[in-house]
Amino acid sequence: MAKFLKSGLDKAERDDADAKVRAMVEEILGDIEARGDAAVRDFSVKFDDWRPDSFRLSEQEIEAALAKVAKRDLDDIRFAQEQVRNFATIQKETMRDVEVETMPGVVLGHKNIPVNSVGCYVPGGKYPMIASAHMSVVTAKVAGVPRIVASAPPQGGAAHPAIVAAMHLGGADEILVLGGIQAVAAMALGTESVAPVDMLVGPGNMFVAEAKRQLYGRVGIDLFAGPTETLIIADDTVDAELCAIDLLGQAEHGPTSPAILLTTSETLARDTMREVERQLEVLPTAEIARESWVNYGAVILCDSREEMRVEADALAFEHVQVMTEDPDYFLDNMTNYGALFLGPRTNVSYGDKVIGTNHTLPTKRAARYTGGLWVGKFIKTHTYQRILTDEASARVGEYCSRLCMLEGFAGHAEQANARVRRYGGRNIEPYTAAEPLS
Repeated sequence: MAKFLKSGLDKAERDDADAKVRAMVEEILGDIEARGDAAVRDFSVKFDDWRPDSFRLSEQEIEAALAKVAKRDLDDIRFAQEQVRNFATIQKETMRDVEVETMPGVVLGHKNIPVNSVGCYVPGGKYPMIASAHMSVVTAKVAGVPRIVASAPPQGGAAHPAIVAAMHLGGADEILVLGGIQAVAAMALGTESVAPVDMLVGPGNMFVAEAKRQLYGRVGIDLFAGPTETLIIADDTVDAELCAIDLLGQAEHGPTSPAILLTTSETLARDTMREVERQLEVLPTAEIARESWVNYGAVILCDSREEMRVEADALAFEHVQVMTEDPDYFLDNMTNYGALFLGPRTNVSYGDKVIGTNHTLPTKRAARYTGGLWVGKFIKTHTYQRILTDEASARVGEYCSRLCMLEGFAGHAEQANARVRRYGGRNIEPYTAAEPLS
């Protein structure tokens, strides 16, 4: 039976924090919907001390931002975007339009159509999340989205040049320097200066994630991508240093980022806890990582790899790093995760920044019902049908009429009966089921 050697805040404390976030977000969204740009500007000043003449960057401002980015950094951004673009293109090639004659004279099909406009949120409060621009903007571009709006908060009283560069090189049509709830609300609801989008994508802190949740329905969203989660599944084939590095490497995202070690080795578990404390003494981001580890970190000891698999599927974490004797066991058997990182040679940071898979992934157990952001999230699959012959229309109509009357839908049945009369030469009275087929 799984045993906690370390745990964080209990569920009641987390639920209370979530309730406060929900109330705050609801109030802000209501104000922005009512007052538009004026409310957006007020919240931008309140939360980011940011009051530009326009939140949208001009072409000249974009070029000026790019000029501030070192050539090596621009080359690195282009390299990362090429990996994301390549994998997204391969994924898109798996999505085919379909048209097939399912019975004589009956043709069914579907078309894959990109959404018309997308708002891509790029976090940048504590850290400039440059890679998030690759994941959303580049992938939307590959999908064929006609209008891509990208928004990120200011840093140090200005647009962050590298984020702007990543948005621009990725293919954004409009770039906003605007953060948090006010950014996703402006893109989703529209204001006097920002035309609304059809879909919101991108990760963010608890406030951005909650804003997306409350806006869902008015616009589409990719998924609920809140504070980063990481799960390390390890046995005694790996050492405590690597486990601690991979835990803290994600805990530094923010003070509410869960980081959990799941292991069959009590020695590794206790060594890792000691190693975490040692590394926190030297890690430059230790202040944030320590708060996250204390309140949201956990170490769980299991009896077997099968029990680790069960516990991992129950957690349904965003990132799952597997460092065991047989990592493919988890690839073959796990069902709930955002992304798997198999073996010690890879790690979550590779996926976050450069390797090519998308880093916008489900959190808070949403991996039970959705995967992460990919090119298909920007594409709607729409069905169509056509009937080529009178005989096919009459044949389908007789079945349809009887099934409609079985449910009590007389009007539906008459739609079928009219075709049977017109195309099949059968005299079916209105609002009666068709005669049985011979």
